[in-house]
Amino acid sequence: MTTNLKHLRLNLLLLTSLFFFSPLLQAEISTSATLSSDAEINYTVYKAEGTQLLLWFYSEAGPQTSDKILADKLSKLGIEVWLIDLFDSYFLPIALSSMDKIPARDISELFETAHQQSGKTITAVSTGRSAIPLLRAVREHQISLSGSNALRGLMLISPKFYTKTPEPGKEGTLMPVVSNSNVLLFVIQPKQSPWFWKLDKTIPALEKSGSDVYLQVINGVRDRFYFRPDATTGEKEVTNKLSHLIHNAMTALYNHPEKIRQPGQNNSIQPKAVNTKKEKSLQPHKGKTQPPELELLTVKDKTINLKHLKGKVVLVNFWASWCPPCVHEMPSMQRIQDHFKKDKFVILGVNMAEDKQTIKSFIKKKVAVDFPLLMDTDGDALKRWQVFAFPTSYLIDKNGNIRYSLFGSIEWDTQETMAIIEKLINE
Repeated sequence: MTTNLKHLRLNLLLLTSLFFFSPLLQAEISTSATLSSDAEINYTVYKAEGTQLLLWFYSEAGPQTSDKILADKLSKLGIEVWLIDLFDSYFLPIALSSMDKIPARDISELFETAHQQSGKTITAVSTGRSAIPLLRAVREHQISLSGSNALRGLMLISPKFYTKTPEPGKEGTLMPVVSNSNVLLFVIQPKQSPWFWKLDKTIPALEKSGSDVYLQVINGVRDRFYFRPDATTGEKEVTNKLSHLIHNAMTALYNHPEKIRQPGQNNSIQPKAVNTKKEKSLQPHKGKTQPPELELLTVKDKTINLKHLKGKVVLVNFWASWCPPCVHEMPSMQRIQDHFKKDKFVILGVNMAEDKQTIKSFIKKKVAVDFPLLMDTDGDALKRWQVFAFPTSYLIDKNGNIRYSLFGSIEWDTQETMAIIEKLINE
């Protein structure tokens, strides 16, 4: 830990007992606040006697039952919570595009209103893409209400800072407000997430205009872990402890030395996030055709170097056992490996930082594949290959050039995809 408390990595405390959800929630109070813009912001209050107020802004996924459960548990820990429903307040659809339609000035005013009404120290929390409208609101608050002490800081859980998921092999673009923010932040980042591997980009960008950043990485959980319908046992256990984790994070923010913060100087902070969800298919590669270095050990302790596979068509697939789309596409990958001769076509499955035993257990119990599974233990290959999503795949021709790529899963043994592979083999 540095003397200015930046880059503080906190390990998730292993609590000696689990904190299970209470079947009875604290009394909910549904109310609203009318702002100077005539916007009426609807929210639900979970009262507490403490001195801290947490403004919980829903993500692009909208309200979740788990939000209410967490709010109830936090109120029992002495933290008052307001669940803010901006979708309902602004008649917006629950969608990524709605995040860019939330007025920063209104949210800035809401910070001040909440502080005045409650008399409490305000922390705002968000998940996913809603980090962006919150950062914009803080910047607006610093511009229009300079000197206000209403807001202590922001807590961002699994934040998404990029404009979109870029094409494979291309560098992503951060939303400009990320590097133009000066705020006290506590970032909670699941490790089983593509965004974990971008922390070396996002944290320095956040700090560029003066932000102080606490970072807590949580092992063994994925993005949206606390409201995933397919949550694992480990994710449910972490969810049961999440109220205490948030309580500890708020304590860290509360105890951080106060200082006057000025917003970043760049006013170009409003580009829209782009929804990259679309029908997936293998497409001509748009990035550099020369593949980055790839030399890794397999789970069978054999070293494979991509450069030594010239003369063969190679499919390089970045995957993880905890990624449902990765798992879904692997049987079809095995089918195309079975279809084409191995002296003509080979698949390299590059695993994302899981240990050897986990990978071996996966192929024994879940999906049996016999193509090489490489271990990218420290994520260096992922970074070199500019992987922003799991799975990401690159199809390389016999001369060692990347010809096709995609992010997301597909059925590999379709007539169209097999025809592309056949064409590369026959070139």
